[in-house]
Amino acid sequence: MAETEDPRELARELFLRDDNLYGCAEATLVALQTIFAMPDPSDSSPAMALSGGVAYGGGVCGAITGAAVAVGRLAGVRIADHQQAKRVARGIIQELVTKFETEFGGRNCADLIGYDISIPSQHDAFIASGAWRNGCMRQIEFAVAHLGELVDEDAWNQAVRHLG
Repeated sequence: MAETEDPRELARELFLRDDNLYGCAEATLVALQTIFAMPDPSDSSPAMALSGGVAYGGGVCGAITGAAVAVGRLAGVRIADHQQAKRVARGIIQELVTKFETEFGGRNCADLIGYDISIPSQHDAFIASGAWRNGCMRQIEFAVAHLGELVDEDAWNQAVRHLG
């Protein structure tokens, strides 16, 4: 994926695959790693257990947690001082969470989707409902759209300065 392409399109292609290979966290991570030109951007393994609010536990949305992993990797590459990189990554994700909560009314998967997907019958009902194709997809697109701009050095530097 070229830097000029929209990371939302890649996230959509990954998340809406017929074989359901990528969950929300994985699709978000891979799309952002690709746009950020990270080494081995298609490696979704750090996010495998994050979808559904961490292992289907209903906690923080996988779009946020997948984004957090990608931003942490980006900060680690761009900022030599580990403590500063962590501070910047946390600040960027805190801002994303605030915007996400404003847009969607919450941050936790169970609240956002209305199912307890740790229960197999509810997971099956959620998948059958197709709600993930729209609701979850919108949340993934929101995260990658807001963070995809960080590929630009000026946008990155502005975000870092904003965090003080």
